[in-house]
Amino acid sequence: MEKKQAAMGTYVMPKPPVIVSCRGKDGQNNALVVAYASNCSYDPPMAMVGIVPSRHSYKLIKESGCFIINLASPHNKEAYDYLGSHSGRDEDKLKKLKMNIADGKVVDAPILLDCPVNIECTIVDSIVTGSHEMFIGKVEYVHAPSDSIAEDGKIDFSKIELL
Repeated sequence: MEKKQAAMGTYVMPKPPVIVSCRGKDGQNNALVVAYASNCSYDPPMAMVGIVPSRHSYKLIKESGCFIINLASPHNKEAYDYLGSHSGRDEDKLKKLKMNIADGKVVDAPILLDCPVNIECTIVDSIVTGSHEMFIGKVEYVHAPSDSIAEDGKIDFSKIELL
């Protein structure tokens, strides 16, 4: 197989797709789809999300020092598409979509209840990588359907359908 150089671009994408929810100091809730999301430490558990500084949620996350990673399911496809293509500067996206939300148990951000898994994170560091700032969050609390949690407390992802 012959190979040649391809154009530089984004080729590694998170799986499953994630929606990051946040709340500004003024109490405004918002959520956006992120292309860069990953685990970055298992001890202590940490995850990171990359957000372009021009995004509305960027300011909210910088102000609050926290975010929630919501793993999307096929049931969330319409909301996922909308949240990834509209700005919270222009409207209250969560209200428009009639999304079911609740306050985080540990962090001051909304949980998207219709997403099967929600990961509450407190920012411990960040790094500007060019176009994005990667926010590194210490995992504070993980919400998952009770029937998907194994005896050891870990999530059995074979019992959850993800987008």
